[in-house]
Amino acid sequence: MSEVEATKANNYSADSIQVLEGLEAVRKRPAMYIGDIGIKGLHHLVWEVVDNSIDEALAGHCDEINVTINEDNSITVSDNGRGIPTDFHQKEGRSALEVVMTVLHAGGKFDKDTYKVSGGLHGVGVSCVNALSTDMHVTVHRNGKVFEQHYNIGIPAFPVREIGTTERTGTTVTFKPDASIFTVTEYKYDTIASRMRELAFLNKGIRINLKDLREMNEQGEPLSDTFYSEGGLKEFVAYLDETRENLIPEPIHVESEKNGVPVEIALQYNTSYAENIFSYVNNINTIEGGTHVAGFRRALTRTLKAYAEKSGMLDKLKIDIAGDDFREGLTAVISVKVAEPQFEGQTKTKLGNSEVSGAVDVAVGEMLNEFLEENPKEARIIVQKVILAAQARNAARKAREMVQRKNVLSSTSLPGKLADCSDNNPENCEIYLVEGDSAGGSAKQGRNRMFQAILPLRGKILNVEKAQEHRIYENEEIKNMITAFGVSFGTADGEKALNMEKLRYHKIIIMTDADVDGSHIRTLILTFFFRYMRELIENGYIYIALPPLYLVKKGKEERYCWSEQDRIDAIADLGKGKEDSVNVQRYKGLGEMNPEQLWTTTMDPEVRSLKQVTIESAAEADHLFSMLMGDEVGPRRDFIERNSKYARVDV
Repeated sequence: MSEVEATKANNYSADSIQVLEGLEAVRKRPAMYIGDIGIKGLHHLVWEVVDNSIDEALAGHCDEINVTINEDNSITVSDNGRGIPTDFHQKEGRSALEVVMTVLHAGGKFDKDTYKVSGGLHGVGVSCVNALSTDMHVTVHRNGKVFEQHYNIGIPAFPVREIGTTERTGTTVTFKPDASIFTVTEYKYDTIASRMRELAFLNKGIRINLKDLREMNEQGEPLSDTFYSEGGLKEFVAYLDETRENLIPEPIHVESEKNGVPVEIALQYNTSYAENIFSYVNNINTIEGGTHVAGFRRALTRTLKAYAEKSGMLDKLKIDIAGDDFREGLTAVISVKVAEPQFEGQTKTKLGNSEVSGAVDVAVGEMLNEFLEENPKEARIIVQKVILAAQARNAARKAREMVQRKNVLSSTSLPGKLADCSDNNPENCEIYLVEGDSAGGSAKQGRNRMFQAILPLRGKILNVEKAQEHRIYENEEIKNMITAFGVSFGTADGEKALNMEKLRYHKIIIMTDADVDGSHIRTLILTFFFRYMRELIENGYIYIALPPLYLVKKGKEERYCWSEQDRIDAIADLGKGKEDSVNVQRYKGLGEMNPEQLWTTTMDPEVRSLKQVTIESAAEADHLFSMLMGDEVGPRRDFIERNSKYARVDV
């Protein structure tokens, strides 16, 4: 260390503390405000702007919201609310509109008289979006006049100005995310559509129109959807369960206010074996649950158990019934509105307000008691489902214990097909789940033995969407995965919870062929992870390998291609656009590559492409997996036809 460096290191004083004021702090540390600067953070900008319009709707001043993805990947959000105030703000000495758009934590949601309850993630607000956009334009229709202001990186280009007269009210915001901050700037239509659908269910009576100007259909019209719900959560549950066989004719639903907390809940029982509870606070998806979910579970268990005991249906049952049994085959959505929510947990999406637990408990207890008394036939069907779940849980526990006992007792407990790595630090280690022995052989020879393990899977694993839990642990390929990973089931948090204390790899990579069978195998594995090892996905441990689709060669020059566009570009470059002047090899299977090629293209950390598996919306993921892997053919056919433009036909 030089003398100058030493002086700087020791001279840690008040002058060393850099004070970031206003929006400069957002640009310096964007992830602190929107989570990350990848695809998730990019879409978070849309949620923040739409949340302002939803707040107007919750306050009773707006019933229509329009969201448009423009050709240049900018976003326009407009509503028919009251319009952001444009009058002079005495304290700030400028228009209230400019204050809202340029000052962090400024807005009506901090004034209890303006919004009793507001959505949005912790009031970061539209000013944060402004700071992270190269351009933003706001137009306000209010008090018979039209006002506008434009911003560049959060800085007003001119004072708020009046530009005309109007008979309507509302706000229109257009923004273009800053490409120098975000690693991705292309919006995904399906991601925005999923969130808009969710918001329509959570806020019945609001019409949300979504349009994508980047993509036109055969009639020259943009891709579009309209989301509107009259039934709210009742329709939400019906949507989630549309590909499942229901046990009762329609969802049980309650909407009430307890202890000053508005509570809306809908639930449905189906013939599946999965528990799906989705919870929201002020439209925020509380993926870690919290007091509202605890209140729901407590009331569900207490009320159903009391009814089952009273009916005498448990008299001959020789095993105890646990809380899990009451939730097998249950789909439920819980939505509460809280004036001052307190969030905790790793991702700040776990509700901590103690008063909410009691409010939900009372609401669910009243709802279920009334339903069970008035519908004895359906009540009996539900209790029978609970008894079957208890028996299956007991069988599953024995099957899990058998797998785990074999692991402990056997000195060679790891699967025979596993080619393990030599490093013992899980943070450094990765395991490839490879389709078939042929590809497994190439992968074993091509890998770096220090940190890369290979587990070949024979054929297609069990479709867990259609199987009882104890059958799953009898499947050889699933047993091999559980054993290789080093995980177990059963923690203090609940019998089915995944215990990851001894997880052996922090990268679990699914590597299948780039054909229809490979896609099916990948979907089967992902379904298993989503249903039984969701914690692996939530912790960011699951990845998909992206092997190349083509090899384009001319003489000694060669180029690997991962997409059709790559292939076209390679032909244009190497063959000067003439396809017959180059040799194009289409890789259908990993086994077609020799070990060196597999390492170079798909396994070398320096050059490979991996796609991390994330859950953007658990509700949408649940609907997708149940549709793709369930019994109902119609919805699956519709999905394939709707997404056929992304499909490849292998000949």
